[in-house]
Amino acid sequence: MSRGVSMRGVCGLFLSLWKKTGTHCRRRITSRPPVPLGGRILTNPDDVFQHNTWDHVQWSEEEKEHARKKAEENSIVQVPVEEQVKYDKDASGYWDGFYKTHQNKFFKDRNWLFQEFPEILSARTSCAEDLAAPLAGSHLSGASRGEVVSALGRAHTAHGGGENRHLCQRMAVEQEEGRRTDIFPGRHATFRIFEVGCGPGNSVFPILNSMKDTGAFLYCCDFSSHAVKLVKAHPRYCPAQCHVFVHDVCDETATFPFPPKSLDIILVVFVLSSIHPERMQGVVKRLTQFLKPGGVFLFRDYGRYDMSQLRFKQGRCLSENFYARGDGTCVYFFTRDEVHHLFVSAGLQEIQNLEDRRLQVNRKKGVVMRRVWVQSKYQKPWDTDV
Repeated sequence: MSRGVSMRGVCGLFLSLWKKTGTHCRRRITSRPPVPLGGRILTNPDDVFQHNTWDHVQWSEEEKEHARKKAEENSIVQVPVEEQVKYDKDASGYWDGFYKTHQNKFFKDRNWLFQEFPEILSARTSCAEDLAAPLAGSHLSGASRGEVVSALGRAHTAHGGGENRHLCQRMAVEQEEGRRTDIFPGRHATFRIFEVGCGPGNSVFPILNSMKDTGAFLYCCDFSSHAVKLVKAHPRYCPAQCHVFVHDVCDETATFPFPPKSLDIILVVFVLSSIHPERMQGVVKRLTQFLKPGGVFLFRDYGRYDMSQLRFKQGRCLSENFYARGDGTCVYFFTRDEVHHLFVSAGLQEIQNLEDRRLQVNRKKGVVMRRVWVQSKYQKPWDTDV
């Protein structure tokens, strides 16, 4: 270490910086709704039509068995093998047709993202920057940043635990990024988010609104060229903040417009379900290469025995729990265990893996619909070479 820079001095500086910034960083990293996935609980069945949605709905054993039988019945007659190929081969064409028909009017903007995935809001301020900024004016200015980061890493065990360690390692990651000479969109960003399967931008534009006046950058892709055109044509699309591109994540030879280990967040919301089950693992593993150490996968998708699965007629099933809709687009229905296996097999660690069971109510028609989704967060370990 440079002359005059002692371990005691580093520890002292670390503790000083942590007192100033650590509590704020800790709150920003871990904050989330007191009850994930909503908190409206139906305690009296007679009240079911008092609201449009009820959260954390428990199914009886009879209801579970009924759902299992419905799914079993609608999968007895499957799409002939020789016809199944087209749903995989022509997938982009089917989704192009979907967006040409519905444009950007089929899905609502996903403003709920920030409640369930507050990690996205970390783009507003980086804890690493909070810690790193005071270093320039400190007595350590003569030492290399790498030496400081290394010393802080050694200091964390005695002075702060896991979150301090993550902050130190984030600084080291940023230092490594500073050595890169690659020229790519968003290369100067302090926080990078990548949405896979962006469609016409129902997540893109709420996220861009949250990123105003920050150093963050958003990448987004879809393998429907028409969906990408819709994003680019939107009045809020700004190339200085966002780069949208056509991409098929199942194509192992396709390249991305950013280097490995450059992303803080990868968002996959109702995307993996449209991919053939045999391809999902490869997609997750390839995407994982682009997460920084400490970066997070945010996932939400259809759950097993969701109402939309039970509504399929015979002859639409491609394989177990995988179906073709009438417009040619496909959908898979996950269990929590399957989601866990996908991400852990890619070398990621579980932060959250929840089954979201809700009742959606049409009060006008007096209809109750049982919805099931899986919502998960998986993090890339800090000490990984992947």
